[in-house]
Amino acid sequence: MARAAKKKPALQMIEFSRARDIPFNRIRLSNDNVRETDVEAGLDDLAHDIERREDLIQGINVRAVLDTDGNESGDFETPAGGRRFRVIARLVQAGRFPEDGLVPCIVKKAGAKTSAIDDSMAENTFRLALHPLDQFKAFKRMVDGGMTKAEVATTYFTTERYVDQRLALAKVSPVLHDVYAQNGMTLAMLEAFTAHPDHARQEQVWDAIRQSHFREPWRIREMLTETSVPTSDKRALFVGVDAYVAANGPLLPRYLFDDDADGWMEDVPLLDRLVAEKLKAAADEVAAEGWKWVAASLELPYGHDDGLRAVTSTIAELPAKERRQREKLREEQERLEAEYSDHDELPDEIDQRLGEIEKQLDAFERRPAIYDPADIAIAGVFVSVDEDGALMIDRGWVRPEDEPAETVEGDAPEAGGDDTDTDGATTPNVQRAVITIGGQPAEPEEEEETIKPLPERLVIELTAHRTVALREAVGANPHIAMTALLHRLARDTFKRSTTGSAVRVNVQNVSFPEQGIDLKDSAYAKSVDERHAGWKADLPADDDALWDWLDALDEASRMALLAHCVSFGITALYEKPNPYSASGVSESGLRTRMAEADRLARATGLQMANAGFQPTVTNYLGRVTKPRILEAVGEALGEDKARLIDHLKKDDMAREAERLLADTGWLPEPLRLVDLDADAVDTGDDGDGEALPDFLAGDDDGDGDEDEAADTEDEHVVLVAAE
Repeated sequence: MARAAKKKPALQMIEFSRARDIPFNRIRLSNDNVRETDVEAGLDDLAHDIERREDLIQGINVRAVLDTDGNESGDFETPAGGRRFRVIARLVQAGRFPEDGLVPCIVKKAGAKTSAIDDSMAENTFRLALHPLDQFKAFKRMVDGGMTKAEVATTYFTTERYVDQRLALAKVSPVLHDVYAQNGMTLAMLEAFTAHPDHARQEQVWDAIRQSHFREPWRIREMLTETSVPTSDKRALFVGVDAYVAANGPLLPRYLFDDDADGWMEDVPLLDRLVAEKLKAAADEVAAEGWKWVAASLELPYGHDDGLRAVTSTIAELPAKERRQREKLREEQERLEAEYSDHDELPDEIDQRLGEIEKQLDAFERRPAIYDPADIAIAGVFVSVDEDGALMIDRGWVRPEDEPAETVEGDAPEAGGDDTDTDGATTPNVQRAVITIGGQPAEPEEEEETIKPLPERLVIELTAHRTVALREAVGANPHIAMTALLHRLARDTFKRSTTGSAVRVNVQNVSFPEQGIDLKDSAYAKSVDERHAGWKADLPADDDALWDWLDALDEASRMALLAHCVSFGITALYEKPNPYSASGVSESGLRTRMAEADRLARATGLQMANAGFQPTVTNYLGRVTKPRILEAVGEALGEDKARLIDHLKKDDMAREAERLLADTGWLPEPLRLVDLDADAVDTGDDGDGEALPDFLAGDDDGDGDEDEAADTEDEHVVLVAAE
């Protein structure tokens, strides 16, 4: 007989307590309220908020007070809501709320299982603070809804600066908000992203650093503003923010999370133009003094006055009236300093007065220098800007070619030195100063109206059309393309200038910061040098002539030169992989490099032994441990030969091994072709691609011999030396 299925017990339904409005004078504070410490803390803020709203956001939790017979007495006590109760009591005392005014309450139902202490504890425990991101967005909604920042700050007892900071955080990209909400970045990192308002730029920087270990806020801010100029830059200080803004220069919003933070100017070309214009105006003013030349530059190079002669000047005497003023200021300065010499800190008014006196005395000392007109006629002036953005004018420098020629008594003056009037009188030539800005001649301004240059944005758009059209034209003409490529590669290879080239390809000439002393004497190095010297002797010096020469080359010669140029970009160098890929080569990149180098070697038939490499004390044997030496001899000649030298000291063993290995064709592993049939070495790398060969996969074991105790460090660098 089948059993009847058991019925699941019915779930007991929850019944919430009911809400009632209760006169305040029928409510009292419960003795079971668990908040007993600092009960007055924050009540002023809460009272202010209730007065502002004219309402309670949350009702009071109360329980009925029972008489001795267990019946409700009509009075209530509040175990949860004591702070609200105390604030209402304050409002009653201040006459802002009637004593019998109705208070919204949650009345605990009769027969409740939980105690009053339980209710009080639960209300003060199960609270979750608002997530900062929600606060940012709430502030923004309030301001967008019509509240002023001052009103928001007053309402939530904070400062307008704090509100400004939160509004800036609310404007960060929503993508980054999501990352912050999921604890993918810290608040300090999110603050750093407010340095630039563009969401695409913010997300671009985040993508660049999200997997990096270098995610400091300062680095984020630096990356966001790397194409801008801080207002603390000497150029910005020299021009001034007001002048830049007046020229329609855009500013990034001020960074609000650092009191010492700079603002940033986004339009760098505009700033540079304003700097040049202001320097030109200063140079013109100085040139009006009659100097032969004026060199104006934002940065004067080190040693700019080398080989120049400084002319002497005199300082104009002060008039008697100004001398008396100076003496009075000095007397006042000495009197104040003596009077307050015993004070640890000067009163503000005295400190301010001493500062004023010092400025006035400095002004007396900075009187203009007076130069001889004859010196002015042959000398020049440097105009520049110091690190604080102040204009620097350094007068009175004579170039060697402007030095006056020595004349012998009785010699006639050079012709053309003066203009002679019809009556025989002479008048000196009027000299116009040669002005240079940043080393380039400053053309005199045209008085008539001229056509203004095209806007930079338009020029960029037009040249983009030309670039694409030029790509199509060159791509359709292999002969011209080959000539252009060879032209660029030859210029790179033979160290010709390629600045501003239209062909964006180049040879990345591989240098060898780590190399053995025998590399330059190897047969293959000499062969490369001889071939290079031969081509260099044939190449015309002029770029235009080089083009014509390349264009006229026969195809065999063109291909030979192309191969020579490309060869300078080949690398099979080992570098220690960077596990974080922040700089240098990654492990994957190193595998690719070595595999491609091996492929090139196979394609060209390169065997290092045939090319002339032999292991010597200098290039290998003297750089490795004794077990490595014995291994080399054993592989080349057998273990019997290796045992013949295993008793020798390290230096003697290396020299004997060099003799034994001569002409055997044995090579260190980094110089061998990879055995394509051998199993890959397990390096613990789970990524795609072939595993690194043995000589790259890990460190060698030590041999334990006392003679090799000092060789442990050499073991680490042997691979680099071998390459």
